[in-house]
Amino acid sequence: MKNIHSNIEKAKKYLTNNNVVAIPTETVYGLAGNAYSNKAVKKIFSLKKRSLKNPLIVHYYSISDLKQDCIINEAFNKLFRKFCPGPLTFVLNKKKNSRLSKYVNANKKTIAIRFPKNKITQSLLSKLNFPLAAPSANISSKLSSVTATDVKDEFGNKIKLILNGGKTKIGLESTIVDLTDKISILRPGGITIEQLEAVLHCKIKLKKLSKNIKSPGQLGLHYSPGIPVRLNANYPKKNEAFLQFSEKAKNKNNYFTLSKSGNMREAAKNLFSILRLIKKKGYSSIAVGRIPSHGLGLAINDRLKKASNR
Repeated sequence: MKNIHSNIEKAKKYLTNNNVVAIPTETVYGLAGNAYSNKAVKKIFSLKKRSLKNPLIVHYYSISDLKQDCIINEAFNKLFRKFCPGPLTFVLNKKKNSRLSKYVNANKKTIAIRFPKNKITQSLLSKLNFPLAAPSANISSKLSSVTATDVKDEFGNKIKLILNGGKTKIGLESTIVDLTDKISILRPGGITIEQLEAVLHCKIKLKKLSKNIKSPGQLGLHYSPGIPVRLNANYPKKNEAFLQFSEKAKNKNNYFTLSKSGNMREAAKNLFSILRLIKKKGYSSIAVGRIPSHGLGLAINDRLKKASNR
């Protein structure tokens, strides 16, 4: 415990000096920098090899901090009370006098924000006088990191510090809900559409990919394990791994199971780890069996569909 406190203080020092550190969240690990600093934010883009046109999510400690940068509304208040801190990202209108770096949101009038639930990152945020821009800690278009080791594998010694919070609890990125126009989902994630609809008492649609990128997770190719991914397969080809939802299907050496009991939360938590494992084992490609597309299954299928784009 003493070690994590000293590392949080070390992270504070690095971040205050416009350096980038890796942080754990309940969803995936993030690559964090001072969201008010052009220098720090540009370092994030450079490390990730990410296009400046692809906005970042800004992580806040409290609503009072958020109000300095964003305009909130009643839909936000309802969802915040129910789900925050947690795996839900809001797209809100940015205030004209906001100090946020223009690079964080690709110089748009909107900004994607969230309140992470991980205690280590909450503690860090409470010690800072700025919010953290923190996209997933991975090279752009590649698999997100769910352990500190994943981050190390991605970046080697290019990052000053990795705060180790163990394996992430959810294992998929946050749900992104756009509250600036007609309420819509820009990316399915840790909070299901059904959960959001129950709070807001309205139907919410999942927005299709468009050239007008308002938040992360809207690019075609993403979450790639580095080898071809083939969806809705019935069986694997030669030297191909088969990713199945539950163990009701065959159980062979080249078969990998997201959840033996068919538990959707367990499947989501295991997705990126198993995709990394398959790549490390040397398979030439991955065949994916059908996965139920409801609840968290929608988010799992979203990641796999984007991983399969070439």
